[in-house]
Amino acid sequence: MVIHSILAVTDLSPQGNRAVLRAAMLAAQHGALLKLMHASRDFAATPRPDAQPELQRLAAEVHARFDILVKRVGDASGHLQAVAEEARWVDLLVVGEHAQEKSARTFFCAHPLERLQRAVPCPILLARLEVFHRYRRILVAVDFTPDSKKMVKLAWALDGDAQVELFHALNTTFEGKLRYADVSERAIKVYRHESMRDAHERMFWLSDSSTARRNRVVAAIGRGDVARQAVIQQQHSSAELLVVGKRRSSRISDVLLGSVAQRVLWWSSGDVLLVPHDLRIDPRHDAAAVAVPPAPSVGARPAIGRAA
Repeated sequence: MVIHSILAVTDLSPQGNRAVLRAAMLAAQHGALLKLMHASRDFAATPRPDAQPELQRLAAEVHARFDILVKRVGDASGHLQAVAEEARWVDLLVVGEHAQEKSARTFFCAHPLERLQRAVPCPILLARLEVFHRYRRILVAVDFTPDSKKMVKLAWALDGDAQVELFHALNTTFEGKLRYADVSERAIKVYRHESMRDAHERMFWLSDSSTARRNRVVAAIGRGDVARQAVIQQQHSSAELLVVGKRRSSRISDVLLGSVAQRVLWWSSGDVLLVPHDLRIDPRHDAAAVAVPPAPSVGARPAIGRAA
């Protein structure tokens, strides 16, 4: 995947502007166009009256600091549909912490990120962390489907210098059924051993490519709920970014069946990249061919986040 353009959405708060800073750093790495757009906390409230002048000032500051091409989006409505329409024409959408409100209503009704994900074809990055440097460690939650290899390539393309860690959580549901059926402990241990061996072989399949070999790729296997285990592994490995796939399911199915991406967004305290399963990556632009120049140093505390 080659990133030509990035859309950063902010409510002009210090937390929201972390998205701008992260997007600007990524744009500098990839030589991409950065688009800035204002939206309210929940993508529905009336926008600030001074939003456009503040956005113009922010665009000028980002351009001067990162030496990248910055364009301010003219739509001032800040509605989710307007953001989704603009995001159709970019390769990556970056939003700030303002889009993640941890409440019962948010969890059961789907927060704006998941509503956006159903409307746009590009990956969506939730930028939560303070931005002092590029991503140094990226964790990719894989399920061994063909889409998993695509997600590994995307993680490599995002930052070729980062260490990529692959993580898979073994489903223990069937093991529980075996116990319920009074299957012997020895048979359960054999099943567990075979499952682990198969997972290790599939991990090798995911990392066995010229692209992955040139990167620092490691692998880890857990047991249990994939969303919770992925978040635990993100904390354990100090990965700044967790990459997770997301199918374009309906809101009702997410509520009834429980979306892995929804629970990851709920539990994780780090940055999260949602990758649509139907994302297409042009094979002519293999990630190994992407030369990523060094990004400018950010320094101590980002001034962009304080100014708004």
